[in-house]
Amino acid sequence: MLPKRKPHYKFPLIPVSLIVTLISFIFLYYYYTKRDSHFAEFSQTLKTSHTLQCSSQALALSEKFMWYAPHSGFSNQFLEFKNAVSIAGILNRTLVVPPILDHHAVALGSCPKFRVIEPKDIRISVWDHVVELVRSGRYISIAEIIDISSLVSSSLVRVIDLRDFVSIWCGISLDFACLNDLKSQSPVSKSLKQCGSLLAGLHGNIENCIYGVDEDCRTTVWTYHVDGHEDGVLDSFQPDEQLKQKKKISYVRRRKDVFRTLGPGSDVESASMLAFGSLFSAPYKGSESYLDIHESHQDQRFLSLMEKIKFLPFVPEIMIAGNEFAKETIKAPFLCAQLRLLDGQFKNHHKATFHGLRQKLESLRQQGPLPVHIFVMTDLPRDNWTDTYLGDLVSDAHNYKVNFLREDDQLVMQAAKKLTAAGYGQRFIPNSESRIGKKYCSNQRLPDVLLYVEQTVCSCASLGFIGTPGSTIAENIELMRKFGTCSRGS
Repeated sequence: MLPKRKPHYKFPLIPVSLIVTLISFIFLYYYYTKRDSHFAEFSQTLKTSHTLQCSSQALALSEKFMWYAPHSGFSNQFLEFKNAVSIAGILNRTLVVPPILDHHAVALGSCPKFRVIEPKDIRISVWDHVVELVRSGRYISIAEIIDISSLVSSSLVRVIDLRDFVSIWCGISLDFACLNDLKSQSPVSKSLKQCGSLLAGLHGNIENCIYGVDEDCRTTVWTYHVDGHEDGVLDSFQPDEQLKQKKKISYVRRRKDVFRTLGPGSDVESASMLAFGSLFSAPYKGSESYLDIHESHQDQRFLSLMEKIKFLPFVPEIMIAGNEFAKETIKAPFLCAQLRLLDGQFKNHHKATFHGLRQKLESLRQQGPLPVHIFVMTDLPRDNWTDTYLGDLVSDAHNYKVNFLREDDQLVMQAAKKLTAAGYGQRFIPNSESRIGKKYCSNQRLPDVLLYVEQTVCSCASLGFIGTPGSTIAENIELMRKFGTCSRGS
């Protein structure tokens, strides 16, 4: 009988999933350990006092910055951005470029009714939304949509992306907000909140660090004159007695020279950061609601800056997409109709909105040739066009050919991909050569560029343009048509 063999020793089989889990745990442990060290200085600086302070890194910067709190829809945010550029140029400060906020994620209120959010409150609301945009992969800088290369190349204004500014000034990367499991009590979350509180000026002004501009449209109209001759005078628009009694307010609006109040030689000069609230302004009753800054013929540099910001086009990827749709899809002279039907003051004025369009189309129909080509951009979903004038136009295929775009159309998606690949968010930051190809967050989604492509298509409408009265989108399209952007995007 043969002796029994001793069985070969076999290693126990370890599931691959267990190995992957173990490696992931080690990686995450290392990552979180290393991560905490990056914002340790910032957190420690904040803990050494009951009040917030600038980090030593921020105070060591020789450059002076300014930022502001954009709000409402894109067109309002675009107007605020241009106002911010002009003020940054006047004050010789580097402008911190914000992202595009979700439509009405942050609201200001009403300047004519003297009912607006306090500047520090709107600043913290913007910061909270910024963190949410980063976390959800939807952050896109306004400089990635608007072409500001002419401003930067001329050295009329200096800019830096908000994400890079926060990394330098607060010593913490907004990339950490990308983590979906970010707990409200985690060190990263606390540091992000502390940075936001500092930038918003929630705890007041801090010497050499931050100055929060708390004058808003209820009390101030910013002006700029070389001799400062309007500084301190009463503005022509004041709250009437009925409003004062009804709302129990006592505001007095004064015109203040922005350079004398906030520029070199002022008490604010030493602040590393100048933080505004809203910079939205519009004409109202013979005055401006907040900014009345126009050309100063004694300041050639300011004249050059104002000339450049009169019109800032979309980036080439958007312009090319809009032109392509006009030439390759519509393929004929067309009319553009921009119809705001659902939002705010426009939703109860369907008949008035359609009235001008109906008259224009009837005129074109009688003139021929048929069908009349129309491009429609509207906030009314396509499925809801039935029983509206738009539905009637689609049904009347003999007389009208209706064109429109959707967010998931291939042309729109390709424009978003090309825009993302272009990396405009990194183009204008210091030492950008060392950051080429860097992605801010791995979970970044494709940006929604439909609105911008639609506006570009409308700028190419050779049969005319019908816009919604009072819409800032319509105003921007009219400006694009005036400056001939269709031919530029070819």
